[in-house]
Amino acid sequence: MEFKKILEQQSEAAWKKYIPTLSIDCVIFSFHETSLQVLTLKMKDQESWGLPGGYVQKDENVDDAAIRILKDRTGTENIYLQQFYTFGNLKRSESAFEDYPDDLWNKQRFVSIGYYALAEYSKVNLVIDEYSSACEWKSIDDLPPFMMDHKAIFEKALLTLREQLNNHPIGYNLLPEKFTMPELQKLYEIILDKKLNRGNFYRKILRYDILTKLDESRKGGAHKAPDLYRFDVEKYNIALKEGLKGSW
Repeated sequence: MEFKKILEQQSEAAWKKYIPTLSIDCVIFSFHETSLQVLTLKMKDQESWGLPGGYVQKDENVDDAAIRILKDRTGTENIYLQQFYTFGNLKRSESAFEDYPDDLWNKQRFVSIGYYALAEYSKVNLVIDEYSSACEWKSIDDLPPFMMDHKAIFEKALLTLREQLNNHPIGYNLLPEKFTMPELQKLYEIILDKKLNRGNFYRKILRYDILTKLDESRKGGAHKAPDLYRFDVEKYNIALKEGLKGSW
């Protein structure tokens, strides 16, 4: 069915089900093949790409709505989720529906609450729903054209993630359970978009006391096998709440 037909058929029900003028947009980051990725989708009959999003039900908390939207799109609830900004410029979304009836739910003015999420690549199941024709991970260095103001939403989410890296731990939801120190450093460098001194990084990350060194190493390669680590989840969660001192 055509995208326009789907929206027109569901508009009346949306007026009854959701809170008017309020929406949610999610920037879902992951780390794969030494690249920071963001989840994107293409709506049916549209050329541009967008971010996963949706609306808040009248009997639903805003954070619960974000969790529901993420689960619908990724098939998992075990994702780090953080509200980061509110987007409310004039015609940020309604201009995309100029050829639609004025009473269409989607054509109304919406203020959008932005959330960013961190997800482990291997645990995400990409879901193509009735509104979309594609749902794909894209490298942040090779993004497609975005619809509406979704490029600005993505850029603000990435800036927030980089700022958070200065005072909170990152990695538990982006790396596999066991990882090497070079892999963790590479993740930080890609997010921050700059090289970090190896010795300084090792000393600082170990001083945070959020890692557990394992009695095993990564096999393979010509050089000495690097030691494997995993996050101490209890200490990691404390650091998320209380913060870390210093910056990268």
